Amino acid sequence: MGEAASMNEASAGTPRTGQQFAISCGDYQAVVTEQGAILRALRYQGKDLIATFGEDEPVPCSNGCVLVPFPNRVEDGEYTFDGKTYRLPIDEHERHNAIHGYGYRYYWHLERLTETSVTLSWRTPSLAYYPFDLVVGATYTLNEDGLTMTVSARNQGDRRAPWAFGIHPWLANGREGSGDRIQDDNGECSLLIPCRTHVTVDDRLIPTGEEPAQGDYDLTGGPSLKGRAFDDAWTGIERDSQGRSSAVLTRPDGIRMTLWGDRTINAWQVCTGTGFDASFRPAGVAVEPMTAYANAFRTGKDLIILEPGEEYETQVGYRADRV
Repeated sequence: MGEAASMNEASAGTPRTGQQFAISCGDYQAVVTEQGAILRALRYQGKDLIATFGEDEPVPCSNGCVLVPFPNRVEDGEYTFDGKTYRLPIDEHERHNAIHGYGYRYYWHLERLTETSVTLSWRTPSLAYYPFDLVVGATYTLNEDGLTMTVSARNQGDRRAPWAFGIHPWLANGREGSGDRIQDDNGECSLLIPCRTHVTVDDRLIPTGEEPAQGDYDLTGGPSLKGRAFDDAWTGIERDSQGRSSAVLTRPDGIRMTLWGDRTINAWQVCTGTGFDASFRPAGVAVEPMTAYANAFRTGKDLIILEPGEEYETQVGYRADRV
């Protein structure tokens, strides 16, 4: 009875998103949750860089989620790999798609925590729709230049495994509006996406092809978001000499946020949340670096195949300054 009581007390004292791992360095502070290794908060000079949520709340809109073992959508939740067909749970019901993987649903294991970094790991559970045995690691490290996130996937099974990765931060617009007001607040920001190609989609947001990024879809010059509404992906990435690409959101309060990805990042998704229900719409813009855009498990485009014993690593990161 005493043991059960102490277990209940421990459970009652733990937030619903699990332990909260706070790290800091210089102007930056971050909070990562045990659930999903989610980046729940990131602040610079006391200002939120991403839309956050309460530690006991359901994750509102994939805020800060690590999208594994696939980002974005899988049409009808069905894919075929090495001659066998698998059926994922449908969790975007109105469009009948599987979306954003499922790593965010599980508590991850704390491997290491310091003042400036935290590492968590997660082993993919034995599930009929993804029976592959991967160990996924996520390390968040702060320094004076910002936050670096390193994600690795190691195939410890005896069969090949499909893999793709993304993250889903809502970059905060610097305002505190809600509902439809967020559209106007976002419109006071400018956004640069370093891509020359826009991905066309059908009414279920499943890719149908690619086209040159023109008109409203050309974000290479960092235009204002006023009057622009997106739930779109881009590819044809412009990279620096190190193979990195960077998206930049500049806010009306003078904070400029740069979200970068290494050479493994092959696409960027932007969602303004236009038309989302006011009860859960984040006050910002989702900017999502991905190793592959939607439906990669079906199309194979930019899909990573992990051989037994093989490991794959991706780095993304955030930095902020004032303009």
